[in-house]
Amino acid sequence: MIMTAEGTLMEPTVERSDVAGPADGRLVSVIVPVVERADDLMALYRAFAGELDRRGEEHEFLFVFDGGFAAPPELVALSHERDAVRLFSFARPFGETAALRLGIERSRGDVVVTLPAYFQVQAEGIGPLLDALHAGADLVVANRSPRVDSWLNRFQSGVFQRMLGGVTERRFHDIACGVRVIRRPVAEALPLYGDLHRFIPALALREGYRVDEVAVPQHPNDARTRVYGPATYLRRLLDVAAFFFLAKFTEKPLRFFGLVGSICFVLGALTGLVLLADRLAGQGIANRPLLLLAVLLIALGVQLMGLGLVGEIIVHLRSPHRRAYRVRERV
Repeated sequence: MIMTAEGTLMEPTVERSDVAGPADGRLVSVIVPVVERADDLMALYRAFAGELDRRGEEHEFLFVFDGGFAAPPELVALSHERDAVRLFSFARPFGETAALRLGIERSRGDVVVTLPAYFQVQAEGIGPLLDALHAGADLVVANRSPRVDSWLNRFQSGVFQRMLGGVTERRFHDIACGVRVIRRPVAEALPLYGDLHRFIPALALREGYRVDEVAVPQHPNDARTRVYGPATYLRRLLDVAAFFFLAKFTEKPLRFFGLVGSICFVLGALTGLVLLADRLAGQGIANRPLLLLAVLLIALGVQLMGLGLVGEIIVHLRSPHRRAYRVRERV
């Protein structure tokens, strides 16, 4: 195996042998995006590969290194010895979502496992996840239980789950866990870009796939307290807001822009009526700030409604090329 540098995600330069072919039966493809932090990758590989070997699962591991991360020499040597271990390296930081996309594109198995580059759950927990998938689920996400980390970690996770619970059709217990088992067609169908990797189970649920959660023991290495800067929490909030818009209004943009635009227009019109009444009563309104506010609200309302109409036209034009439904089975 050769460490390959990816200039861009859409135009990667790889050896022909790295291009994914058709799914191979029960082959399990484990994708490890090395982003932000990483434990001993060799220890991680031995633990999870050993558990898959114990279960008799044929497997391959794909390590995707974001810009700034270098593969350890032991892992490079292992990739030269075993075709089932492949390494990829981005030319610059592209993020976890891009790493997962590349891993899915280059994997060969009909089962895709996403695994953080650090011990988040015990290795023996991979078995129950695979069993749940084979029992009929389309995607299975690990629920770290019991939690062994600090109360602050659990509090932050709980706030995120509750925020997302108001957006999704159901409330997840641990959607932030990066250990997931996914059927290949589901993994290929998910729209992954930006930071949407955090919402993979919710995205699958939105598309009509069956998503299960399985309790898996948390690894002690995942217990350290995590404190982030204000910018990180703000980005998480914006991510939830973006997902809310994508989940609710992607197919009907006029409902969002039309609603907000109508509110602005009505507020502007009411303000204008108040000013008109004052003017009829003999008061001057030329120098009043409310006049400017009324004009701005009316103009903003018209623009937002127009933007919603443009969005509806775009959805209409692309609708012949995209199915808005998914058939689970023919009875």
